[in-house]
Amino acid sequence: MQQSAVIEYNHDGYQCEGFAVWDTAGPNRPGVMVFPEWVGVGEYTQKRAQMLGELGFNAFVVDVYGKGIRPNTPSACEAEMMKYATNRPLLRQRARCGLDQLRKVPKTDLGKMAAIGYCFGGMTVLEMARDGQNDLAGVVSFHGVLAAPTPLKPNTYKGKILVLHGVDDPVVPDDQTMAFWKEMRDAKVNWEFVAYGKALHTFTNWLMPEDGPPPAVYNKQADRRSWIAMRNFFEEIFA
Repeated sequence: MQQSAVIEYNHDGYQCEGFAVWDTAGPNRPGVMVFPEWVGVGEYTQKRAQMLGELGFNAFVVDVYGKGIRPNTPSACEAEMMKYATNRPLLRQRARCGLDQLRKVPKTDLGKMAAIGYCFGGMTVLEMARDGQNDLAGVVSFHGVLAAPTPLKPNTYKGKILVLHGVDDPVVPDDQTMAFWKEMRDAKVNWEFVAYGKALHTFTNWLMPEDGPPPAVYNKQADRRSWIAMRNFFEEIFA
């Protein structure tokens, strides 16, 4: 039976509030970290964690911003996100703290762990790979920001990387995409990049309108296909 709970924890004395999903029955299950979009922990990522639970995974939604910090306007979201986008060492530390929390989720197989992230969260999981977080067998970025001040270096990350991208995402212009490809090639990492036609930013988030103005627009087909791609990826890395 699926269990879930709000989990309070701290990073160097800074209070955070994540969300865990697990199942107490049966054998230990692979664990998946979930990193939210720029709004922080909320309805959307909690639902994604529950969906992962239905697929047979334990999940932990990581609170990068901190307890009670839940911006609800674009300007507030940008301001909060930029605190970490411009301080990648802090972002990596906050992510590692989230990984410690995933390890504490009951009946999690500590030999089978991965991370997924959406938008800002997609950037975060890529930073975990750049940081050499080799306890993660794989990371999956959904419409994530690809630019990085400190590119992935060869022989740093031993896991696999899956990037699921909207080809018309105005937040990630083509030159940023090409720079990311070069980064992956130069690092000689195991990576895959999937681009969905007619998909913009935040294409997986059903809380966004399908016919709204750019940059953030829901795309049902790209959402469905990217979730399937993630499932296939997990079947491979957790085999």
